[in-house]
Amino acid sequence: FCGIALFAASAAQQIGIGTTSTAKAGFLTALYVVLVPLLGVFFGRRPGVKLGICACISLAGLYLLCLAGHDTLTLTGGEWMLLLCSLLFAFQIMLVDHYSPRLDGVQLSFAEFFATAVLSTIFMFVFETPTFAQIQGAAVSIAYCGILSSGVAYTLQIVGQKELDPTIASMAMCMESVFSALAGWLILGQTLSGVELAGCALMFAAIIGAQIPEKVRS
Repeated sequence: FCGIALFAASAAQQIGIGTTSTAKAGFLTALYVVLVPLLGVFFGRRPGVKLGICACISLAGLYLLCLAGHDTLTLTGGEWMLLLCSLLFAFQIMLVDHYSPRLDGVQLSFAEFFATAVLSTIFMFVFETPTFAQIQGAAVSIAYCGILSSGVAYTLQIVGQKELDPTIASMAMCMESVFSALAGWLILGQTLSGVELAGCALMFAAIIGAQIPEKVRS
């Protein structure tokens, strides 16, 4: 089930990301930060008031980082696909939360990627006609996405979620937007506005706040 959810989410993301701006794609994809606490109610993992507030703060920071002053949030076909992607990623996070404490992390990761690879290969040949030259030209990108961005990252997700609340996990994973902005600043020389820096600060604050233990009433 984890592999099916990951395949469906990734496919929806790839379809939607080609028809909208990078800012919208980053914001809509990371909406799982608020969808995970909502789904937690149905999975028997109620997040609590504090984590719910932190998730909303993280969403506000995400908006400032991705959209404020850059784009308007109008929904067309591509945006709806990204919303579906976000919902599917939220399901994937909840499924990992359910299975990771019960199974070996590496074995679960292998099964997840095996299912994703098989489904992706089938749908690739059904809907597309890739050539060897195209695959060769994108070899470096494919290797990075397959080994580091997917293989290593999702394996660490599975291992990390063994003893972590899924709401906190979703807030940590949506920090990818912050890291991509910082990488653009460090590597590509892109600038961050005051509003974008404020968004980064809010997202960091939300994660720190989520880790502060609540006082136990005597």
